[in-house]
Amino acid sequence: MTFATLGLIEPLLRALETLGYQTPTPVQAQAIPAVLAGRDLMAAAQTGTGKTAGFAVPLLQLLTMEGPKVAANSARALILCPTRELAEQVHASVAEYAQHLPLTTYAVYGGVSINPQMMKLRKGVDILVATPGRLIDLFRQNALKLNQLQTLVLDEADRMLDLGFSEELANIYRMLPKKRQTLLFSATFSDDIRVLAGQMLNDPLSIEVSPRNVAANTVKQWVVPVDKKRKPELFVHLMRKGRWKQVLVFAKTRNGVDALVDKLQGLGINADGIHGDKPQATRQRALDRFKSSEVQILVATDVAARGLDIEDLPLVVNFDLPIVAEDYIHRIGRTGRAGNTGEAISLVCADEVNMLSAIEMLTRQTLTRKMEPDFEPEHRVPDTDASGQVVKKPKKPKKPKTSGGGGKRNLGKWVDSGEVAPAEPSIKPVRKVPVFNTGPRKKK
Repeated sequence: MTFATLGLIEPLLRALETLGYQTPTPVQAQAIPAVLAGRDLMAAAQTGTGKTAGFAVPLLQLLTMEGPKVAANSARALILCPTRELAEQVHASVAEYAQHLPLTTYAVYGGVSINPQMMKLRKGVDILVATPGRLIDLFRQNALKLNQLQTLVLDEADRMLDLGFSEELANIYRMLPKKRQTLLFSATFSDDIRVLAGQMLNDPLSIEVSPRNVAANTVKQWVVPVDKKRKPELFVHLMRKGRWKQVLVFAKTRNGVDALVDKLQGLGINADGIHGDKPQATRQRALDRFKSSEVQILVATDVAARGLDIEDLPLVVNFDLPIVAEDYIHRIGRTGRAGNTGEAISLVCADEVNMLSAIEMLTRQTLTRKMEPDFEPEHRVPDTDASGQVVKKPKKPKKPKTSGGGGKRNLGKWVDSGEVAPAEPSIKPVRKVPVFNTGPRKKK
């Protein structure tokens, strides 16, 4: 199969050829004809499999072939993304695909001045890429009208719910024309997302080109147990031992990012960090320097887990495990992209055993453990497996106590050596799914 057989027009074929796209990926082969046919779509595929082209390329063709010229302060298509970095990445890809088309594209997000964005929108844009919060700000200031909108794309909708955008999504839904095409694309579809899809999409076609919530098989994964306080020391040891050249590291908190970056820089290691407290310009500069190999180690919170397309990134390290298990798939999906191979190492302490169990249950695989000599943890990380079980080490039986003078013996509390502790619930925040008011139901 070729892109030409999918019915794409010549300017798009020329752009794809320039970008080195030779044959459609499985998600592209199924999604492109469905989008061109005007269907609502819900598509799930492993990260790095070309989902952006799967919705952007046919969307560009539809806008080129159909519809009136875009009006002032309007957009004909809207792509919603959960983070600024992903919005920039998606917009860059859309602009590349549209290089031979008479269409305009633009990206808007928070963290930067709104005034230049308002000025840019005065003439209208064919495709607008946006984060939910900034989109609502522009709409409320009458800088953007959505009555001409033909297509809505939600990219990584599950992440939007994780980041607390449920209310914003409900507000945006109320702004949109009822007659439109809606596309949902993601690497993972939780039950919450399926509820959201049921409220927003009209008779959607469902595409799942790989098993649900499965990490890319091009990524070799393993776990190194370690005490929490020794994680920075272990990371530096592994980096020097493996002679790592370019590593994307994920930490759980903003303070954790800053602390690790400070430690690495103090050792003379070229490191930088990105998280939500940093200005957008600073975040983008750090990412650009990492992509160009000016920075060896980039430490990030989950703001960088989705949409970052770093060519030939060899290694991802989970300095901390993610609280939401689905984010593990997206984190390690930054490596092993587009058929390349990669590695993902997780440094896991005893406090994170429930998170590890949740990840293994989600991905349906038990991660290999590799103990690093001289870093064996004092606080043992209990055994886990893909069934979600956390197996605690049996307690040693207490020795019988004898009271003086041959009185009664206290036999203590004995635990059978084969006894298995019950699994503890995995740690996962409650996510609110937006409820859309579609009006009173008709009585039967």
